Amino acid sequence: MSARLRDVVRHFAGRTVVVVGDLIVDEYLFGRPARISREAPVLILRFTEREISLGGAANAVNNVHALGARVIPVGIAGGDPAGTELLELLRATGIESDGIVVEDRRRTPVKTRVMAGGYQATRQQVVRIDREPVTEPHPATEDALVERVSALATRADAVIISDYGYGTVTARVLERVRDVARRAGAIVTVDSRYELLRFTGLTAATPNEAELEALAGMPVDDERSVEKAGRHLLERLDARLLLVTRGSRGMALLERETFDGHGPSRSGGGSAFIPIHGTDEIADVTGAGDTVISAFTVALAAGATPLEAATLANVAGGLVVMKRGTATVAVAELAQALVS
Repeated sequence: MSARLRDVVRHFAGRTVVVVGDLIVDEYLFGRPARISREAPVLILRFTEREISLGGAANAVNNVHALGARVIPVGIAGGDPAGTELLELLRATGIESDGIVVEDRRRTPVKTRVMAGGYQATRQQVVRIDREPVTEPHPATEDALVERVSALATRADAVIISDYGYGTVTARVLERVRDVARRAGAIVTVDSRYELLRFTGLTAATPNEAELEALAGMPVDDERSVEKAGRHLLERLDARLLLVTRGSRGMALLERETFDGHGPSRSGGGSAFIPIHGTDEIADVTGAGDTVISAFTVALAAGATPLEAATLANVAGGLVVMKRGTATVAVAELAQALVS
């Protein structure tokens, strides 16, 4: 199995993946605890440094890039300093930005995490501040996004939809993704934070266990209930695959029954429960879902079976949660983990 998985990983480099979704800047403000404020019972931090990284759909973009595939982001950057930083981060990483539409009066989503800790101690998140767009994308921006999908996704092996609820993936954009992918024979996977049920007719979805429970309207406290809820969601989504991330309990992969002219085929309809890779001593889950959908999608595009792709995604997810902050897994790391 490991030899086969390493062979799949070697084919990542020949694949092209388009990521359509909400591009976010992740900002980290670090400070050392100084004293308690006289104004209120709160901790005063002495500022030490600021770091920014690619978040949301941009983190999925960065993960696909780190895995060695060619990646093309399609999304929106605001005409603000955060939007400028977003574009500079992409270019510094070597990722093309032709698919990104700049909307001058739109706010770029920024998630600011305030981190407290000394140099000899683990720095902990104290609070998160989200700065979000207050309006939907301008109609001209939507037109431009539709045009970008039409121009850039026609030769893609796969499309990842990364929907964080900021309005990038409109009904028109989604329909164009469906049309282009259908003509190109491309895989389409989706991770949607709030509206997964509107993303029907795609190849695969990657909800976490809590999202599955909410969408299916039933508890998912063991493997049997996860499978029951997953089957229900698969039918509602009209999807081929469902990859459920279960935190310290690993992942669940469910395949939908396929149909031909003679009825259901038993080649589909399987399920697999994959234990967590590595240790359950998790350092940080920030952006782990982006790593999972990226590895899963690139692996499917590289010719992996669903179970092989899920196994690789599980390994990648296990690696990334051991890193602090918004992180990626490099293709060499993934290949090495398959050997050890």
